[in-house]
Amino acid sequence: MTYRLTPIGPAVDGGPVPETVLTWDGPMLVATACDDSVRVRPAMLYHYRYDRRQAGSDGQRVTGLAALDRDGLVLLDLPGAWPQEQVIGFGTVAGVPVDGCRFEVSNRVRARLSGRAPGWRRVLGVPPPKPSRWRLPLIYAAGAVGLAVMVYLASVGAWAAWRGLSVLGRVLIDLVEVKWLVVAFSPLLLALRPIKARWRRYEASKGMRAGPLHGPNLVIGASKELEIHNIGEELAPLEIGRAPGRAAGMLAYQYEDRSGLFILNHAGRPLHHIPGPWPPEDLHRLAAGNDMSLSVFRLSREEYVDLVRTSSHGSP
Repeated sequence: MTYRLTPIGPAVDGGPVPETVLTWDGPMLVATACDDSVRVRPAMLYHYRYDRRQAGSDGQRVTGLAALDRDGLVLLDLPGAWPQEQVIGFGTVAGVPVDGCRFEVSNRVRARLSGRAPGWRRVLGVPPPKPSRWRLPLIYAAGAVGLAVMVYLASVGAWAAWRGLSVLGRVLIDLVEVKWLVVAFSPLLLALRPIKARWRRYEASKGMRAGPLHGPNLVIGASKELEIHNIGEELAPLEIGRAPGRAAGMLAYQYEDRSGLFILNHAGRPLHHIPGPWPPEDLHRLAAGNDMSLSVFRLSREEYVDLVRTSSHGSP
């Protein structure tokens, strides 16, 4: 039997291997990583894997382990490659069953993981980068110097020289893995960030976008479809309308300390669940401008569990 469990690989190919350590303290599951410790009492362990399509790539397979409560809501999300046989043995120690099938449909896995219990936590098991006082000033200094060099070379018509420096700089960035140096060789990034934030606020004011600045967003695309932008992830857009399978409405909810959004069809069935905070004013403008309904409710546990269980898709 396994009393101590650690992942044997990263959550996605090429990523860092989490330093998470799982142990049992009676019926309590204890997850320790990076000087942090979380304790939950699961009714089940869920061994999951699902596909995630990233912009500009062929996609990623995400693997991990989740601790579920009696209703199948996620108490604790533990990304990483966990050995199947050891997970089963680890659950047996505390009499906790293990669920999850390698052939389970990816959309259904995502929908299950989007159902978060009160107090939900995600333990990445990867040490956060150490903050430094000089990092931000150095980024802006590098950007300012890069902009000055670019302006000078442009003034003398030496665009080829700047392109050569850019190529050299990007090779250096890849070699030393100091990613913020990209600002020095693409100085316009300094100006693009506030411009992008202002443009997003403009889109929200016109009912074309809804969502926080850093997080998932709903966007009305050029073809008038509802697109879900989730931190670089590409999801299939939803057609808007009252035909089956189309997005006809939205339900913004609060459930204890959880909040989120369900996208509904004409019959009120959830098509997609996206947990997280959603500005109600942005949602109202988006719904009003695109012939969609919007409801804002505080859900009971039974209502929340039923919506999660019947959702076709979700954003973990």
